Amino acid sequence: MLDEAYLRQTLAELLAIPSPLGVTEAIAGYVKSKLNELNVEFYTKRRGTIVATLPGQQTRADRAIAAHLDTLGAMVQAIKPSGRIALVPLGTWSARFAEGGRVSVLAGDTPIRGTVLPVKSSGHVYGDEVDALPVGWDYLELRLDESCNNAQDVSELGIDVGTFIAFDPNTEFLPNGYISSRYLDDKAGVACLLTAIKALGESPALAVECHPIFTLSEETGCGCGHAPDDNVGELVSVDIGPVAPGQNSSEHTANIGMKDTSGVYHSALVNQLIALCDTHNIPYHKDVYKFYRSDTNSAILAGNDLKHGLITFGTESTHGYERTHIDSLLSVSRLLVAYMTSPGESDDS
Repeated sequence: MLDEAYLRQTLAELLAIPSPLGVTEAIAGYVKSKLNELNVEFYTKRRGTIVATLPGQQTRADRAIAAHLDTLGAMVQAIKPSGRIALVPLGTWSARFAEGGRVSVLAGDTPIRGTVLPVKSSGHVYGDEVDALPVGWDYLELRLDESCNNAQDVSELGIDVGTFIAFDPNTEFLPNGYISSRYLDDKAGVACLLTAIKALGESPALAVECHPIFTLSEETGCGCGHAPDDNVGELVSVDIGPVAPGQNSSEHTANIGMKDTSGVYHSALVNQLIALCDTHNIPYHKDVYKFYRSDTNSAILAGNDLKHGLITFGTESTHGYERTHIDSLLSVSRLLVAYMTSPGESDDS
């Protein structure tokens, strides 16, 4: 039985932990604590990736399910003579979604607050020039909520080139089931995976050993490349599914990736996921993602010999001000449970 309250609470707690690419220690610690609560064994690889184990009768070829903890963010590119800060993005996202963002500069023990603004931000000063600025990171700057009138003032706060910046998620859980927040990618996927693990109960009798994997560098394309061991025969990524004109994904169902930028997903595993949806009456859509890669792609590119698949929660405005619905998260969680508890196949299938 899925625990919807657990899903919501876990997602809210994940979203409250800043985890821009490169600053993932706190969120990794949170996930480890959740696995301990669920009595799930895990180990941590050298680069911090968490690999858990749900024992099964068949240990070759076993399964893995990946979700990533890292999010988009920014870094200090330069400190201007004015005391403002030039930014460079972490991960691939448009500057138009950074503009106006409230942020925490992760310098020292206490984050320093600020706002990302256009370099010409006051209509009273610049008039129509504010609207004439192009969209791009070169046209943004960070204003700190400190008395900073020059570069020296900024440096004395402990801020330097390379300092990490986390944007506020602005999370809202609405009564109608919609969830709006930055960084649903992929914290909603992590919450779904933890919820599915909880639904299995104590000491689940799985037919096939399964390894939930929580990666820390998906937004750079590294992700799951180094995580699966030689016994893993199938890897499914749980990630965000773009909802927009021309896409078939839905905010109210699970979604199954058929193809993305890197190529097609393994047809046998895709068909298995579809059959599980049909058998368990899980609403789903199939989709093709044009500008998209997942953790499974990094595993394939790293030379892992495995079948790969993709399950997504439908989301509006991916890598922007994201929105999904609890219907999609519950459907994804149900599909993960169905997949983890389904019979296995032989290693050479």
